Amino acid sequence: MAGRIALGLEYDGRLFCGWQTQPGGCAVQDALEAALAEVHGAPVSTIVAGRTDAGVHALNQVVHFDAVNDRPESAWLRGTNALLPPGVAVVWAKQVSEEFNARYAALERAYRYVLLNHPVRPALLAGKVGWVHAPLDQANMVEAAAHLLGEHDFSAFRAAECQAKSPVRQLRELNVVRHGDFFVLEFRANAFLHHQVRNMVGALVWVGLGRRSPAWVKEVLESRDRSQAAATFAADGLYLSAVRYDPKWGLPATVDRSGWAFAGAAGIMPSF
Repeated sequence: MAGRIALGLEYDGRLFCGWQTQPGGCAVQDALEAALAEVHGAPVSTIVAGRTDAGVHALNQVVHFDAVNDRPESAWLRGTNALLPPGVAVVWAKQVSEEFNARYAALERAYRYVLLNHPVRPALLAGKVGWVHAPLDQANMVEAAAHLLGEHDFSAFRAAECQAKSPVRQLRELNVVRHGDFFVLEFRANAFLHHQVRNMVGALVWVGLGRRSPAWVKEVLESRDRSQAAATFAADGLYLSAVRYDPKWGLPATVDRSGWAFAGAAGIMPSF
């Protein structure tokens, strides 16, 4: 396949310094482009649906690149995976129209935050879940989350280094579900600002701990002042869980391969 190729990826964010290429070659993009270039026999430049930070994982990341040399789909899939380091894998590969753009054609993005609420820190799931040792009040977190739904100026939940032209985003879904000792927070929006999800998680945790009232979240949102909000929460439990596109592009359906770790705990996928 020559032309524009779309790929679905999953990766363990602990093993990389984020998505975006770095001089030291420590990013997911560096590893992927090096493997693709070897399969392709020429340099490859990828465009991604969502640039994740260091420590943030992906269940369904989407990228595209332009190939000038013909390769079968199996080469982009199995050939690339044979050359990738542990912790990142191509899940699917598909030739797409040259009009497709992994970033700009995305209609919605979804993130999942998995939080262990238990007195003892995680061991087997270290780096894969966030952790709060004191009990959380789910009802108060749900009430607080409702204030964030809709289209707002999310400046109070935006990192100082965020490069987005506008702080306005439309948060279409925010679920706070408890499964035993796990809280699973599902976020769905047209797009997200830098650190927006982690900053919202931090605020909801403060409410869950009783440090602030649910109404405080609305006050912070309306203040548009980052200094009024909670600290940015750990990246450990954050997953880019899905990216939605118009069916006309013919991309494979979103698949949750987190399996034993989170599929049973979360019980849901984004309602795309």
